[in-house]
Amino acid sequence: MSAGDDDLNWRIEQACREGWPAAAETVVDGWLLRRSGGRIRRTNSANPLRGKRGAPDAVIDAAESFYIGHGQTPLFRVPDIAGELEAVLDYRGYQPEGGTIHLHAGIGDLAEVRDEQVTVSKVPDEDWLAARFHMGAFDDAERRIFREMTGLILGDRAFVSCERDSEIAALAYGVIRNGLLVVESVETDGRFRQQGLGRKTVGGLIDWARRAGASGACLQVVADNAPARALYASLGFSRELYRYHYRRKPHEPR
Repeated sequence: MSAGDDDLNWRIEQACREGWPAAAETVVDGWLLRRSGGRIRRTNSANPLRGKRGAPDAVIDAAESFYIGHGQTPLFRVPDIAGELEAVLDYRGYQPEGGTIHLHAGIGDLAEVRDEQVTVSKVPDEDWLAARFHMGAFDDAERRIFREMTGLILGDRAFVSCERDSEIAALAYGVIRNGLLVVESVETDGRFRQQGLGRKTVGGLIDWARRAGASGACLQVVADNAPARALYASLGFSRELYRYHYRRKPHEPR
């Protein structure tokens, strides 16, 4: 890996982390222990920081104490660029899950897609939030957590939606951090799929970011989500940088 690639990887790590902030964060031995509640793994897991990190056993012990103390199952987010915990997590029986890919593109390499029915707003209105909650099947606690999360986002942000039949059919939001557009929460209502609305929605986000001065864009996509990967490839997200997965502590028998 070149120095330039390493720098870009860690810039994207930080941008994606800041694009979906956690309610509480604690730094321990070069790892960021994130906690928000709910089912979103990124904001309820230990994430590596750039630079020197502690010895694996010490890091895992500290994270276990932190999460168990808050009534949560210890969970590590392990990117390819920081895999030093893998052997010890294996030894301790942590189970892998949730393989995900980081994609990146220069802003000039992305498709120009515009649709007059795509709306861009600096804040999520109640219609946008209601559609997000419906598409994600959020329960009451998850709705509260998501609302609070959007209020923690720093920097330029945009909440985008595409309407059909006078209702929101697809949506996404984006955040610009350190010149990078982070694409998040891309969803299409099941009744309106296979109509290109997701592409138009993300295209609207890219258009906003281009006008806002972003130099590049990045996103995270589940590795086995073929339709989503095809969507992003059609927009120009052709460069895979690195992958990550989670490691979850197994439940111990009582």
